[in-house]
Amino acid sequence: MTESSLSPEVGVGALPEETPAHGPRGSLATLALGALGVVFGDIGTSPLYAIDQIFAGPARVAPTPQNVVGAISLAIWTITVVVAIKYALLVLRAENDGEGGVFALYGLLHKYKSKGARPLLWLLMLGAGLLFGDGMITPAISVLSAVEGLNVVTPAFAPYVAPITVALLTGLFAIQFKGSSGVGAIFGPLLLVWFAVIAVLGGVSIMREPGILAAFNPLYGLDFLSHAGIGEALLILSALMLVITGGEAMYADLGHFCARPIRVSWFTVVFPALLLNYLGQGAYLLGGEPIAGGKLFYSLAPAAMLPPLVALATLATIVASQALITGAFSLTWQAIGLGLFPRINVRHTHSDHAGQIYIPFINWTLYLSCVALVLAFGSSSALAAAYGLAVAGVMLITSLAMFVVARRYWRWRKIPVFVVWGALTAVNGAFLVASSMKFLEGGFVPLSVGLLAFLVMTTWRWGRKATFAAYAARSTLTMSKVVELHRSCTNFLERNALIMAPIPVHHPSDQAPALIGLLWQRYGVFPRNLIFLRVMHPKTPYIHRKRCHVTVFDRDNNRGSVVGVELSFGFMEEPNVESYVAAMAQHKEIELSPDPQEWTVHVCRENLIAAKKMNPLERLRLSLFIFLRQVSRPAYYAYGLGDQVQLSAEIVPVRVQ
Repeated sequence: MTESSLSPEVGVGALPEETPAHGPRGSLATLALGALGVVFGDIGTSPLYAIDQIFAGPARVAPTPQNVVGAISLAIWTITVVVAIKYALLVLRAENDGEGGVFALYGLLHKYKSKGARPLLWLLMLGAGLLFGDGMITPAISVLSAVEGLNVVTPAFAPYVAPITVALLTGLFAIQFKGSSGVGAIFGPLLLVWFAVIAVLGGVSIMREPGILAAFNPLYGLDFLSHAGIGEALLILSALMLVITGGEAMYADLGHFCARPIRVSWFTVVFPALLLNYLGQGAYLLGGEPIAGGKLFYSLAPAAMLPPLVALATLATIVASQALITGAFSLTWQAIGLGLFPRINVRHTHSDHAGQIYIPFINWTLYLSCVALVLAFGSSSALAAAYGLAVAGVMLITSLAMFVVARRYWRWRKIPVFVVWGALTAVNGAFLVASSMKFLEGGFVPLSVGLLAFLVMTTWRWGRKATFAAYAARSTLTMSKVVELHRSCTNFLERNALIMAPIPVHHPSDQAPALIGLLWQRYGVFPRNLIFLRVMHPKTPYIHRKRCHVTVFDRDNNRGSVVGVELSFGFMEEPNVESYVAAMAQHKEIELSPDPQEWTVHVCRENLIAAKKMNPLERLRLSLFIFLRQVSRPAYYAYGLGDQVQLSAEIVPVRVQ
């Protein structure tokens, strides 16, 4: 037996590109402008409703000068500590081959699962589920809060706020199948205008009441919080959570723009604009003027500016919603690539950019959820109760994961790790506890969605492992025995065959897939050229080297060959197996026709049977996995096989333990 490997130095010329050009392209200014529209839409529209929740929400803080300065101080230092320091300066360093987000952290920590990181992997899956919940709430509250500006223009619009919001959301979700590339070109400039406008509104208000600048002193915020009772303090913190929702998008979108453009956008545009606007809202409260229509943000603008400001705010919230929808698509794509989610239908909307995708199931699930939330809660103030809990959970989980990243990857000493990340974890923990107080008022919505997604992911991962183990247990032949039987054949099937192998086939002692034993028992003859194909998904975003590995067990010019092929794909890549196998055939790496129409791919569909010793709860879990398998596309279709090749599917009963 000999072994060979395809690498970038061997036959790479006509093979599909080994190292995908996945990095962001363009100048620093271009990328920074793009980051404005994609990364900061959510946190950039928080001024529409965040401060209202402190003084007009459940906390009902009296707008005395001392309270106003203290509350604004807490707001600006919350943004500074959690977003500017934690995310912009620290978390953005935790890139996984250029990618960020909870699943990038999952990939980084997976190699340490046997060294105590396993609980963090479970938490990161829960965090991914919470992000799905956040993706349902953000479009609803953002667009609703913008449209509510019509109430400030004239109360006559009040009955039409919810219908207009639903109509805008319907249009937004209806065009998702076209992809975001065309609309994306205007996101950055539009958000740049938005941040300029909110900065000017805040700056003008500050000039009228410059006393608000005392809020830069964090002691005012700490004093304000310390004089509140425990219950009131928690309500204040839960309202402050709305100030930083969307901050986690910095890390999630790291792969689209790179750390430097994101930092440039944040520190030169977004951060100053948010500080100015929040200070401006505080200055307006210090002035003691009435709040128009109960919306503090819109009160900063002159009456003549209200209609265009409402229109601009609506456009900005639509941009923020688009970013959340696209993020949900990307999150699902990564979960599928990691083997944590069923292989539902994914459509690529751009031929040159693999990352631009459309997932119908996720799109319409988000749409129906957003509409239901708008109709059920009716106002952004009521919906704010459901907001924040999911993001608080994700931020806490990220802080916990960073203990391992800082220690293992950054090589920090123990004391700096526990001082820095211990403090940040405590801050995020306080926000989570505070946000949990709104559980019955709406916080149960994102948490329920997160737990449901977590249940799906853990069940899918468990079911796949259990199925592979049960299928492998049915194997009766080793690879050396397959070679022996192949050599004993006096006649062959002339149509070359690919056998999908869920287990490694590298060595003569490895167990052959059970399917090959079934074919031998049925026909007593093998194809002349027998290729065992295994597709691997390592916990890394991209594969740069040795994507294809070929193991030759037997090769004879007259009698054919027995070959094992292993292909690896990262969780951010499209696993187009057919094109890679065809390229290998064209370069004579394997004895196979380059034309997929001349292949026969043998696959197995396991008929899952519960083991007799399974308890009722385990049987229920197996039933859920069987249902998920029914809605999932078979692996061979997800790998690009089945459109041109001839498929031969065998149903094999396996008993799941």
